Amino acid sequence: MYHRILVPIDGSKTAAQGLQEAIRLAAEQKASLHLLHVIDDFPMLGELTDVAAYGNVLQTLRDYGEKLLSDAQELAAKSGVKAEVALREVTGARIATIVLAETKATGCDLIVMGTHGRRGVSRLTLGSDAELVVRAAPVPVLLVRHPGADPA
Repeated sequence: MYHRILVPIDGSKTAAQGLQEAIRLAAEQKASLHLLHVIDDFPMLGELTDVAAYGNVLQTLRDYGEKLLSDAQELAAKSGVKAEVALREVTGARIATIVLAETKATGCDLIVMGTHGRRGVSRLTLGSDAELVVRAAPVPVLLVRHPGADPA
């Protein structure tokens, strides 16, 4: 039986599918959710040279993350599932590293996350945070693929 389930969300259809599965599982197991959104500002550092523009974009990403987490928390509550939220900001770290650290720090005993199911060249070039989480997680990981996800 699971007690605390970590659910990384990013606003994608794939992550939404993972959230739905986590809510269903948490309701069945009488578990709580720990919803995580990670802002990676590293791509912005190279693209934005204006400090004011960087600050504005970063605040927009924070606002988006907070809204995403709030909406997910509300969705869980509608199913009778308690959910706490965490917004993390990183520069240049892999999302997988943050997911793993959050799992340990919060005592979660399951990770449920969406995956795009990429293979071949796209997996090599884009990387797979889901794969890194599976390989290094100290707890079981449930990967959920959106039915319409493009595996290419």
